Amino acid sequence: IYVVDKRQELHFVQVFRCARKTGLVKPETELKFLGFGTMNGKDGGPFKTREGGVMRLENLIADIDEEMFHKIVENRSVKDQDAKETAEIVGLSAIKYGDLSNQASKDYIFDIDRFTSFEGNTGPYILYTIVRTKSLMAKLQANDIRVAEDAKILPAQNKTVTDVMLALSKWSDTVSAAYQEQAPHKICQFVYELCDAYNKFYHENKILANENVAERDSWIALSRLVGKVLEQAIDLLGL
Repeated sequence: IYVVDKRQELHFVQVFRCARKTGLVKPETELKFLGFGTMNGKDGGPFKTREGGVMRLENLIADIDEEMFHKIVENRSVKDQDAKETAEIVGLSAIKYGDLSNQASKDYIFDIDRFTSFEGNTGPYILYTIVRTKSLMAKLQANDIRVAEDAKILPAQNKTVTDVMLALSKWSDTVSAAYQEQAPHKICQFVYELCDAYNKFYHENKILANENVAERDSWIALSRLVGKVLEQAIDLLGL
C-alpha cells in the first residue's frame, strides 16, 4: 500500500504497470495506491508558518503542545508538575486524531483551536472520555464496591443505555470496514459516536448511587466495556 499525495496517482498507476510487466513483483502481490489530500490553513490555502513558508512538523507539534499546556493549566485538570508531560501526550493525540478522522483523500482545514478542544470530534475529547471510565473504576475501589469482571449487562432500562449499547454493537463491523477500505476515519467516527453516547448516559444516570444493585452493576459492567473498546480503538489509531 503506497500512501502518497493523491496528485501522484497517475505516476503510481504507471509504476505498478511497469513492476508487473518486468516481473519485479509476483502476480499474487497486490499493489495499491492510497492518495491523501492536503492540510490547509483557515484561509483554505496550503498550511504555512507566520513567515509564509511551509510549516515544519516539529513546529506544528510545538504549537499544539503549547496550546494544550495553556488549556490544561487553565482547567487545572492535572497537577502542575504533570501538566507539561500531559500536554505532550494529549497534543500528539490531537494531531493524529485530527488527521485520521478526515477521509484520507480529502483536503482539510487545520484549526488549532478545534483540534485541541475537549469537546466535539477531537482527540482530547476521546481521551477525556476514557479517563472518565477509569475515574469511575477508581471510585469503585475507593468505595469498596466490587463488581465481577464477568458481571452481566442487563437489557437497557432507558434510552441513554440503549444508545450506548447500539454504539458498541457497531465495533466489529467498523474495524472490518476500516481494514478492508484502508479507512481509519471510520474508526474515528465510531469512537466519537460511542463517546457521545456514553457521556450522555454518564450525565443522566447516577451510576454508583443507584440503589438497585443489579442495575448498578450492569451499568458499571457497561462502562468497563466502553473503556475497553475505546482503548482498543485508540491503540489501532496509534494514539
